[in-house]
Amino acid sequence: MTVAKVIEINSESSVSFEDAIRQGIIKASDSVHNIKGAWIKEQKVTVEDGNIVKYRVDLKVSFVLD
Repeated sequence: MTVAKVIEINSESSVSFEDAIRQGIIKASDSVHNIKGAWIKEQKVTVEDGNIVKYRVDLKVSFVLD
């Protein structure tokens, strides 16, 4: 039997949403093992002077418990 857990993380990038997702998963995998998937709960941007300066994602990350 496999048991999985879901956690929520927030990640930010000045490059893109894809980079924010990638960096969030990389950082989460430093302390969470057996990550099997993730989905985007929400996307946000920070705008300054009419330009996007930050891309932020709220992720749900699932991993299998040992």
